[in-house]
Amino acid sequence: MADDLVLGIDSSTQSTKAVLVDAATGEVVARGAAPHPAGTAVDPRAWLEAFDVATDGLLDRASAISVGGQQHGMVALDSSGEPVHDALLWNDTRSADQAVELVAELGGPQACADVVGSVLVASFTSTKLRWLRDHQPEAAARTHEVLLPHDYVSRHVTGGDAFTDRGDASGTGYFSTADDAWRPDLAEAAIGHAVSLPRIVGPSETAATTASGLVVGAGTGDNMAAALALDLEPGDVVVSIGTSGVASTISTTRVADGSGAVTGFADATGNFLPMGTTMNAARILDLQCALLGVDHDELGRLALAAPSGANGLTISPYYAGERTPNRPGATGTWAGLTVSTSREDIARAAFEALLCSLADAVDLVTSMTGQPARRILMVGGAAANPAVHALAPAVLGAPVTLPAPGEYVALGAARQAAWALSGSENPPAWAPPASETYTADATPAVREAYARLRDRTETWH
Repeated sequence: MADDLVLGIDSSTQSTKAVLVDAATGEVVARGAAPHPAGTAVDPRAWLEAFDVATDGLLDRASAISVGGQQHGMVALDSSGEPVHDALLWNDTRSADQAVELVAELGGPQACADVVGSVLVASFTSTKLRWLRDHQPEAAARTHEVLLPHDYVSRHVTGGDAFTDRGDASGTGYFSTADDAWRPDLAEAAIGHAVSLPRIVGPSETAATTASGLVVGAGTGDNMAAALALDLEPGDVVVSIGTSGVASTISTTRVADGSGAVTGFADATGNFLPMGTTMNAARILDLQCALLGVDHDELGRLALAAPSGANGLTISPYYAGERTPNRPGATGTWAGLTVSTSREDIARAAFEALLCSLADAVDLVTSMTGQPARRILMVGGAAANPAVHALAPAVLGAPVTLPAPGEYVALGAARQAAWALSGSENPPAWAPPASETYTADATPAVREAYARLRDRTETWH
C-alpha cells in the first residue's frame, strides 16, 4: 500500500468535496469540489453530476475510494433505479408530525430508543417515508428501494448492488443498534409496503471492486467519517460549532436515551457515536452581531474586553427553540440587564451562553456513556474565533484542543478506503492533524448563573 492513493468523498448538503490521499501517510495530494443545489428537497441525480466534476482527474489515480455523506436523507427509487421524488434531506422538517406518529406506534419514546437507538425526529429517514406515504401515495407505491445519500453515490461508482454501513444506517429509524441489523419491518411500516434496503458492509470490509480494480469501501455518514478522520477513541468528545451545535463521543456500548436529548448512532469502526445536538450555536453570535452592528471578529474583541460573567448579564439562547434540552417552543431570554450593561457585556454574554449550551450537551453525552471526557476537541467555523479559544476551556472547565481546519469528512472516508484496501484489522495509523490546545482557569460561576436561568425559564415556555 506504500505507493497507493485513496480517494475520500464528502457528499454534503452543500457540495461534493474530494481528497486524494496517500494511503500510507494520510497526506493530501490533490483536491476537487463541486456545488450541490440549494434546498431541503433535491433531485439526487445532481449529486452524481457533482461527484463526476469533483473527482475528474482524481478517480483514475486512486486504488480505493469511500464516500462519506449527509446523514438521514431519503432517496426513494423505483424498480428501474430512478427517483420517484426529490430526496428529502436531513434538514427538511415536513415530516415532524410523522415522527410523533411513528414514535407512538413503537410504544413511546423509550421503547423507540430501545429499538433503534434514538427517539425519532423529522430528520430520520423513516419519518420521511411515512410523509411520502401520506402526501405522495402514488410515489410511495412506486418506491421499490430506499437508499441513503452516500449509498446512492457509492452505487454510482460501482454500478452494482447498493450497500451501506452501520453508522449511516443507524440514522434511518429502521436499523437496530442492538442487533446491528436492519429492521425491514419498520421500513415497511413507515411507507406501507416492503422495500429493498442496501446490504450492510462491515467497517473494514471491501464493499465492491470495480472492473478496473478500484476497491470501494462501505462509506458512512458525515459525523462518523469525521470521527474516523480525527481518530477518536472512547472518552474523546468533539464539539462542533456550526449554525447548530453538536457534542459527540465514542462509546463501546450502545445508548438508548428515551428523553431524545442524545441520539444513539453507531460509528464507522464497530463502536457507537452518541450525539447531542443544539439548535442554536453560531446563530447566537449572528444575532448579537446584528444587534450590535459588528462582525464576528469585532464581537469576539468586545467579549474579551468584558469580565467573566458579563457583569451579571446571562442569556438563555434558545432563539430558534431548542432540541437539547427539548424545548421546541422556547425563545431567548436575557436576565441581568441594567443601565450599566455595556456592548462588551452583551458580546461576552453571547459567547458564554453559546459555550454553556454546548457544555450542557457535553455533560449529556458523557453522562449517557458513563465515560468522563478525557479530551475535548472543538471544530466548526465559529471555533476559530479568539474569544472561543479563550472562553471555551474556562466554561467547559477543561483544556480544549482545536484541530487545524480541514475536510475531515472526506479525510475520514479516505481513511476508510485505505483500511479496506489494506485488509488490516485496524485502520491505518495516520499522523494526527496539527492542533492547538487552549487552557484557562475554570469559571463555574458562569455555568451556575446560566443553569439558574435555564431552569427558571423552563416553566415559562
